[in-house]
Amino acid sequence: MPGTVVGSLNEDVLVAVGRLPGGGETVIGRSATLAPGGKGANQAAAAGLLGPGVHMVGRVGEDPAGDRQLAALASSRVDVSGVHRTPGVPTGSATIPVEEGTGENLIVVVPGANAELTPDDVDVDPVHRADVLLLQLEVPMDTVYAAAAAAGGRVVLTPAPPQPLPEELLALVDVLVPNEHELVQLTGATAGARTPVELVALARSIFGPVVVVTLGARGALVVRRDGSPALLQPPPPVTAVDTTGAGDCFCGALAQALATDRDLPAAVRFAVTAAALSTTGPGARGALPDAEAVEALLPRVPAATPVV
Repeated sequence: MPGTVVGSLNEDVLVAVGRLPGGGETVIGRSATLAPGGKGANQAAAAGLLGPGVHMVGRVGEDPAGDRQLAALASSRVDVSGVHRTPGVPTGSATIPVEEGTGENLIVVVPGANAELTPDDVDVDPVHRADVLLLQLEVPMDTVYAAAAAAGGRVVLTPAPPQPLPEELLALVDVLVPNEHELVQLTGATAGARTPVELVALARSIFGPVVVVTLGARGALVVRRDGSPALLQPPPPVTAVDTTGAGDCFCGALAQALATDRDLPAAVRFAVTAAALSTTGPGARGALPDAEAVEALLPRVPAATPVV
């Protein structure tokens, strides 16, 4: 079984703004659009469009938003038989202002039914038999740990939203995929811009897994534990419209690539390409690519360079 995602399903409210607000500031939105979302479901949708056999395990409410989330995943070729309805609790939601021109965004999540996902929910065949299990932190931590412990294949964790990760969990993770800000928070470093060399040093300070750091328009860093040099993988040139969900697309693509036996650098190259393509349309899933689109763009992806 190629891949299973345990995680969140949300309904996104995308708000177009001329510029993102600062602290305490009000800006006027130009439009609002409903779209399927949730880090878990976004990763599952990305993986499903790139290859067959993807399963989703999670929770939604008994409400129209839940209906929409299940239908959207099914349309992305994801098996949703592991998504449970939760009486009396609404489907999770996220409000996302998106800055016109740059595609940069902010995200505020209300967990809803995602908070009700239990360890028993993840003690299931799609978790046990998956070649790659994708996890994030928009569901309870004890459920994330239970899923990682029950996994029969490789475990990929996106530590978002960031919070302290117990060593017991990290010991079960094969590939940790933070973005630059999450890496800084996980390591307790001070906020601020850092060079790739400095980011590699932070990644190597984390106990346990291989670390792949997503860097947005700069691509991704691959920091292995075998003594080999870290690699910086730039993305292909694209015109970004909306960066919402690009990191989730990266993770879904990375899981599919690993499940098809690409080595880690090749899998990251594939994932960087898919994520770049995902920014060329609106919303977290407005431009998710299929495998043919990614393969067509791969020849234009710059070579990875060692970080020394």
